[in-house]
Amino acid sequence: MTVRKILLSLLLAGSITIPAVSHARVDVNINIAPPPPRVEVIPAPRVGYVWAPGYWRWEGHRHVWAPGHWARARAGYNWVPEHWVQAGPRWHFVPGHWER
Repeated sequence: MTVRKILLSLLLAGSITIPAVSHARVDVNINIAPPPPRVEVIPAPRVGYVWAPGYWRWEGHRHVWAPGHWARARAGYNWVPEHWVQAGPRWHFVPGHWER
């Protein structure tokens, strides 16, 4: 019996499991407003890339500036930058993501 047939037999018998891909997500909600965005000098455009502006990220007890960077463009998508949204007295962090 070939290795391929053995693996197929084990898989079909349920002896081998294939782990599912999962996505971890951490929500950040704090009572401290982020500082105003910093002014960044955006480098010259790069073909096939979009500029992801810098943002204030939360590091457990304070805001820390994360500088902007070039992200490889995705056809048919727009980059939505990281940002903070106020909800009552609290601030919620929205991670950067691609949107159609």
